[in-house]
Amino acid sequence: MRREGLKKATMRRVAAELETGPASLYVYIRNTAELHAAVLDEVLGEIQMPHDRPWQEEVEQLVTAYRDVIVRYHGLARSALVQRPSGPTLFAVFDRLIELFIDGAGISPGQATWGADLLLLVATANAAEHAPHETGDTDTGMSADEELDALFAAVRASTSAKTPYLAAHADALLAGAPEQRWEWTLRAQIAGIVATPQPVTQ
Repeated sequence: MRREGLKKATMRRVAAELETGPASLYVYIRNTAELHAAVLDEVLGEIQMPHDRPWQEEVEQLVTAYRDVIVRYHGLARSALVQRPSGPTLFAVFDRLIELFIDGAGISPGQATWGADLLLLVATANAAEHAPHETGDTDTGMSADEELDALFAAVRASTSAKTPYLAAHADALLAGAPEQRWEWTLRAQIAGIVATPQPVTQ
């Protein structure tokens, strides 16, 4: 996965690396999705759990560390977005977020658990958006920077007749460095989690 991207980390390729047959792997792992979930949990071991800071700073650091780890590996964020991975390391990250929300922010377990789930989902989607392209992706014939420039040009070219607010505020929409936008996204999500009671469940 580190050398060639997640798509190349198939049961057959892993078996070849281990000088065995795919059938031997199926004793331990049922399918490629489970293999990729195990890979995700392994790389999440790189995360350092923050401590001894204000609770909101720790939440921001932990979620950002999660995003930064999975964005580094081709295909991992996209896999995490669609395959609902689980594993002890991911659960440890989830557990720490719940702890910070309950003990730090003083919110209900319902808000804390749903909030932790939301933050990791947003972080995974952000990582998937910014991850490098993989073999098999739709080929635009442009670099990542060229694609972004094309998007910005399209937004700025929007006509005021059809999208008046977008046309008037295109510069505001496109402003800010990626890390500034990420910090704002995190803080907006955290504020919303703390301020929004969980609905009564049936």
